[in-house]
Amino acid sequence: MRIREAGKITDNLWYLGRMESGVYVLEGQDSSIIINGGISFILPDVLTQMKDFGIDVDKIRKLLILHSHFDHVGIVPYFKRNYPEIEVYASAPAWKILTMPKAIETVNMFSKIVTNQMGLGDSLDSFDSEWRDDVSGTTVSEGDHIDLGGVTLSIMETPGHSSCSITAYEPNLKALFASDAVGIPYRETAFPSGNSNYTQFQESLERLNTLQVDYLCADHYGYVTGDEARTYVDLSIEAARKMRADMEDVYRKEADIDTAAKTITNSFYKESPDYFISADILEGVFKQMVKHIAQTL
Repeated sequence: MRIREAGKITDNLWYLGRMESGVYVLEGQDSSIIINGGISFILPDVLTQMKDFGIDVDKIRKLLILHSHFDHVGIVPYFKRNYPEIEVYASAPAWKILTMPKAIETVNMFSKIVTNQMGLGDSLDSFDSEWRDDVSGTTVSEGDHIDLGGVTLSIMETPGHSSCSITAYEPNLKALFASDAVGIPYRETAFPSGNSNYTQFQESLERLNTLQVDYLCADHYGYVTGDEARTYVDLSIEAARKMRADMEDVYRKEADIDTAAKTITNSFYKESPDYFISADILEGVFKQMVKHIAQTL
C-alpha cells in the first residue's frame, strides 16, 4: 500500500511534508532523528505537522542526510540554525559537496526553481532556510550505527543515484530509508533514478534486496507498507532493467547523448506531466544517465 499523506506510520515513526517531498521523524527512548532533509518548500508544512502530531521538537537531537541533492537537504539549514544542538549526519562525499560554493549555489537555485514551479514562491520569506557555509556535522559510512535509545539505524553505502548516497535501516521496525537509491514511488511505478552511475545504482538495489522490509520510507511520493513494501526493491530492480534497455535503445537510435536525453525527457513528461521536478532539471538527470549508458555500450 502506498500512503502519501503526512501522519503517524507506527508507534515511533512519522511521515512529514508533502506528497512531492517528505521527511521522517523516528523516535527512540533517548532522542529523535529527522531522516532526510526534503525540499525547502516543505518547511512550513513540517513545522505545522510537528505541532499537530504532538512531536516533541526539543527531543530531536539528530538529523540524517541521505544524499546531497537539493531536494534532500532543504530543511537542514533551518533546523541546524534554530536548534544548534542537533547533530547532522551525512556521508563523507556528501559533506565534501555541501562545502563547495558552486554546489551550495546550485542547491539554492534549484530549490527556488521548484518552489516557484509549485506556486509557493513566497512561502519561505520568513524562514532563514538557504544553504550557506555554516552547516557542518558528523560523517557516517558503511557499518556505522546511530543509536536513539532502543532504536538503532544501521548505515549502508548505496551509491548510484549519487556518489554520496547512503541508506538507513531500522531492523526492529524493518523500516528502510533508502532515499532515491530505490525507485521513486511516483503514481504506481518505481521510477529508477540512477543519476550518477546507473550500474552502481543497480548494484545497490541488489544489496538492498537482502533486507526484510515492512516500511519502505521513500523521500518522494510517500511511503510503502505491507506486502508491496516487501516486494518494492524487486519492483525497482525490474524497473531499472527496463529503463536501462530503453535508454540503450534511444541512444543507439539517436547516436547523441544530448538528443537522446531530450527524447527521453519529452517521452517522460508526455506520460507524467505532473512530476514535481521541472523538465529542464530532469533533462540534466537523463543526460547523466545516458552518458553513463553510452560509456558501457
